[in-house]
Formats: sequence, C-alpha cells, structure tokens
Amino acid sequence: MLKIESVQVSYGAIEAVKGVSMEVRAGEVVAIIGANGAGKSTLLKSICGLEPVVGGRILLDGEDLARVPAHRRVALGVAMSPEGRGVFADQTVRENLLLGAYGRRKDPVSVEAAIAREFQRFPRLAERQHQLSGTLSGGEQQMLAISRALMSEPRLLLLDEPSLGLAPLIIKDIFEAIRQLRRSGLTILLVEQMARQALAVADRAYVLETGRITLEGAGRALLDDAKVRAAYLGAH
Repeated sequence: MLKIESVQVSYGAIEAVKGVSMEVRAGEVVAIIGANGAGKSTLLKSICGLEPVVGGRILLDGEDLARVPAHRRVALGVAMSPEGRGVFADQTVRENLLLGAYGRRKDPVSVEAAIAREFQRFPRLAERQHQLSGTLSGGEQQMLAISRALMSEPRLLLLDEPSLGLAPLIIKDIFEAIRQLRRSGLTILLVEQMARQALAVADRAYVLETGRITLEGAGRALLDDAKVRAAYLGAH
C-alpha cells in the first residue's frame, strides 16, 4: 500500500531523514522505533504532507504523493494522529470528531454512525462528548486524537507516539485499541518510543537511527534481537 523510496527530508542545512526506504503492506501494523531525534516524526509528517521531501518518492498504491497537498492525501485515505495529540482545545469532543470527518460532511448519516463507533471504542469520549477538549486528561485527549483521525475512514492510519506521557493503565487501553484496529484489517504505521509494546503489536518493524534505517524485521524477531534489546528494551 505504502512504499517509501530513498526519502530525504531537511530542515535548512540539517538532513533529518537520510534516504529512508521502507514499505507497509495492506492490513499490516508496521512500527518505527528509535531514539529521540532519530527522524521518526519527520518521516510520518512527510507521508501525510506536512513536511516536503527534498529527495525520493512516497508511493500510495503506486501513486507518487510528492505534489499532492496534505488535504488531498486525507481524501486518498491517509490520516494521522499526531505527536502531542493536537486536539482543538476550544472545541468539544464531538466538534473535534466532526472536524475529523470534514471531508465526509455531505453524508451526515455515515458521520453520525462513525461518531457512534468511536464512542463505542472509547466510552470515555461518549461521557465527555460535550466537554471542551482542552479540559480532558492526557489519556482522553489521546483517545480523541485517534478517533478524530479515524473519522475520515482512512485506509492508512499514522500513529505518532500514542503512549507519550500517559499512565500505564491508559497505555494499555491505547494498545488494545490498536490491536482491535489491526483485527479490523486497518493498515497502521506506528511510531513509538515504548519499543517493547510497539514490537509486540507490530507485524514488522524498522529501527531508525539519526535519519537512517539500521535494522528491519518481524516485530517479534526484533524483540529478541540482542542489539535492539540493549538499545531500546533495557536488556543486555
């Protein structure tokens, strides 16, 4: 579904992503792990059109996205739940979800069905649907960010650090939601610092270090890799 070929992304003279190549097949969960500053979030932003690439190609079902603006990529089936959640703080939970479905606004019946589905996925959102999103807890905001991305009915969901800053019980809920989405057949590209949880849920994974892919393989295989364990899992 997604093929990245020698992609380069720069911030001025600083090359943040250095010729990365990878792929995501339909129905897979693929994880990208790596330290802070490795280029993980920059790579996701380049896929959804928030960072321009200076070299290489990003192909979605064979179509080069290089000149496709971000809003058109949503229409093509790409949606992202960003690092830091990025909820619209002065809008209610329900209004955030409606904004996520903006491209489908001419079909209100299906939009309402999608909202009901997300309230079933995360019952806390249903309880707080008329509450301003800025007053939610961090975990509730993360649930909202994921649900808002799903409101566009994407074929490819990009999740950027969904566990960041959350309590262990909330992290467990978030990863259970990822497993449910996987079972539904949704294709997911997951960037996550909690490497153990990411590798456990992923079909395949890539290790990104200073803008380059240094290792790739099945999620379970990388869990047992000595270098990965030493660098990211606190094991030797």
